Amino acid sequence: MPDLSVPLLDFEAAWSSARQVDGWLTEAQARMLYDSARAVAPGRVVEIGSHLGRSTIMLAASGAAVTAVDPFPGDWRYGRSDTEQRLRSHLAGAGVDTRVDVRVATSRTTRADWSEPVRLVYVDGKHDMWSCLDDLRWSRFLRVGDVVLVHDAFSSLGVTSAVLCDAAITDRHRYAGRTGSMARFEISRPALRDRLRVLRELPWFVRNLVVKVLLRLHLRPIARLLGHRDTADPY
Repeated sequence: MPDLSVPLLDFEAAWSSARQVDGWLTEAQARMLYDSARAVAPGRVVEIGSHLGRSTIMLAASGAAVTAVDPFPGDWRYGRSDTEQRLRSHLAGAGVDTRVDVRVATSRTTRADWSEPVRLVYVDGKHDMWSCLDDLRWSRFLRVGDVVLVHDAFSSLGVTSAVLCDAAITDRHRYAGRTGSMARFEISRPALRDRLRVLRELPWFVRNLVVKVLLRLHLRPIARLLGHRDTADPY
């Protein structure tokens, strides 16, 4: 029997594999994913939106059991007909495929039939407000103290709108900070100061919107003045 008390890979080995996979995840965000999953391993992690598996590798390498939910739409901007096969190949290449249950389905469809305990939810699915709010409903399977991580918070208009809406009405998600665009929420009743912390991120969000406009206008030198040195949108 394998020893489930230890990770499959240490962080450096996992990141060495993951960084070779195309995607939008910084090393610091990869560390947040790995450490958060490691804290609940060998418990269940649900990932909404896997694409080619950069984040999936980091989650599974921790020793956690991962359910990766993605419908792999071919009409998405970055989608291809072979995306699912490429994901599975990357997971196998990193040696973590046995820890990942790939569900080729939408988040809502998967959640409707779900009954297992979950210890961590990572949201990086469709980036419109309503889809993101729906994905956050996975938190009902978590217990107090568990974590929800949301990618592209304060960099995507749709995701940011969802986060702001959730912060205004939630009695379950306490904002605990961010690493780049990856926001961390803990399952706990938020105080007023926790709700206000979300609003304090708005200047950074506005900066990111400006950067996106500059990139589309091919004004990268000006974007660099705002501290953005990547060719991709802020993440």
